[in-house]
Amino acid sequence: MDAVVQAQQITRDFIALGGPVVMVLIFMSVGALTVVIWKAGQFIALGVHRHGALDRALHARDAGSVDIADGELNSSRSHLAPVLRAALVAGPDADTPLRARIAADAEKRLERLTSGLGVLEAIAQGAPLIGLLGTVLGMIDAFRALQEAGAAVDPSILAGGIWVALLTTATGLVVAIPTQMALAWLEGRATQDRAYIASALPRMLRPLNG
Repeated sequence: MDAVVQAQQITRDFIALGGPVVMVLIFMSVGALTVVIWKAGQFIALGVHRHGALDRALHARDAGSVDIADGELNSSRSHLAPVLRAALVAGPDADTPLRARIAADAEKRLERLTSGLGVLEAIAQGAPLIGLLGTVLGMIDAFRALQEAGAAVDPSILAGGIWVALLTTATGLVVAIPTQMALAWLEGRATQDRAYIASALPRMLRPLNG
């Protein structure tokens, strides 16, 4: 309990030093963390990047074992499995409208992976700028205090004002760097699934033995 109280006090002191800019950055960090947790849970639920059963289905399809391929697709946790199953059922004789419908279904599923990532991108790009704004405002206050002090200038006052001002830039970077890393990881997973279905669909529609 004491640790919780101490953490709360440290947070209050930190906000008091950084002012409204730090408050904004804290809200942005909470928002980024919320989106990352949501997307991670979504990716797990959708079986993103789980291609093992899909690969086995494609190999079975190339070997002419439609039943085995269908069984592998039914057992797959990947959100792409229904698309490949539709392609398996359609087969090489699928007409252009049906192929377009299957491709549209694949695209719709892939779009779910990128929803919400724009928020992370905005936070990753905006947090350093907001932190820099806080630094500029803090430096203005520090030099204004220096001017008001006139001849009785205390260098420690100026130094203290500068490090407090730089605190907001550091906070902005602390928010932006992990957010950018999480964004890159999520985008990478989504891109890999997009590339996978782009190569898997033609194979499922027209296998080697077709």
